[in-house]
Amino acid sequence: MSDADLLNRHIAGDPQAFSEIVKRHRDRMWAVALRTLGDPDEAADAVQDAFVSAYRKAESFRGEAAVTTWLHRIVVNACLDRMRRKSVRPVADDELIEAAERETPVPDQTTEREVSMEVSSALKLLPADQRAALVLVDMMGYSVEDAAQVLQVPSGTVKSRCARGRAKLVPILSHLRNRSDLSRVSSAKGAELRDG
Repeated sequence: MSDADLLNRHIAGDPQAFSEIVKRHRDRMWAVALRTLGDPDEAADAVQDAFVSAYRKAESFRGEAAVTTWLHRIVVNACLDRMRRKSVRPVADDELIEAAERETPVPDQTTEREVSMEVSSALKLLPADQRAALVLVDMMGYSVEDAAQVLQVPSGTVKSRCARGRAKLVPILSHLRNRSDLSRVSSAKGAELRDG
């Protein structure tokens, strides 16, 4: 059964249909949220908010895009909302210490994990709009057009956000360019830095 059929069944009152949509897409939605927010707890909360919103607003789905695109848009918006709220709220010193401790790599971590953490930390330095565009295009493999549809902006805006974001990341991550141990890094950003 297609996602659109499941969504229609949910709207019609089928109590199991939406849970099937969640099962199909929760991992990918969580990956988008995690890469956008950089914090597993925040990502989980954003995905939960997004699925609750999608559940409630299912009737607003017009069918102009795929259900997955609609869900990605809701997840990205939930992440951007969380980032905006967090940037307004002052951060206490003990929160910064906790965050630093969470991000301190343990000695037995693999190179891939260390590089992934470096890239995630660097992404956190970008403005929310650039981060969202880079996550969708460079990390999740979306085409510029699909990312534009998710973000509800023109394709040119996605291209410029990606270009500006990459330009900001290059000096931060340039030390990764010549590392020979990056052949296993799976993110597109790691590959781009490795290949120069």
